[in-house]
Amino acid sequence: MTEAQPLAFVAPAALTDAEEDTARADLYGLLAALFYRAPDAGTLHRIATARAEGEIAGSALGDAWNAMAEAAGGAMTEDVDDEYTALFLGVGKPDIFLYGSYYIAGFLNEKPLVSLRDDLARYGLERDEAVSETEDHLATLCEVMRYLIAGDDPTISNLQEQRVFFGRHLQPWVDTLCTQIEAHPSARFYAQVSRFARAFFSVEAVALDMA
Repeated sequence: MTEAQPLAFVAPAALTDAEEDTARADLYGLLAALFYRAPDAGTLHRIATARAEGEIAGSALGDAWNAMAEAAGGAMTEDVDDEYTALFLGVGKPDIFLYGSYYIAGFLNEKPLVSLRDDLARYGLERDEAVSETEDHLATLCEVMRYLIAGDDPTISNLQEQRVFFGRHLQPWVDTLCTQIEAHPSARFYAQVSRFARAFFSVEAVALDMA
């Protein structure tokens, strides 16, 4: 899993289409990194120092980013690591699952995972055998969206594939996941990560539907 750099927010009107796609891809990459494992000190610092300013600071997305940046600035890596473990790992069954099949079908490794694997096969993507998480893990889905935005093959990395993949494999369940994270008593830093993820996915849903 590669670790994306948090971007400094600027008003969308100031971005070219290519710059906007780069920004979207970067945010998907950052969310992939944050949900794959607890961030290290360098990642927390980069988030904390990249504040939304100007017009976008007053938007739901900018406000959520700044709340996450504030939380990152006051967080200790050991505490965030313990929080990640308490929320998403734990002993036996985790408190919160990060797998789409669980929310869409009610169980892990169900039909939504089969459908996802079919789409990944069309893209020429397959799970690394060294990775224990199944492909419907939120981090993997965010990485695939980053690929569909920033990849080099226009037959795969295009707006239509982004719309289909997001609508099929992310949109049906991410809001429910975010609700669970934000309601969990152990969620502090990840409550703000979830708030930002919710705002970002909401913007994506509207933008992809209108595109």
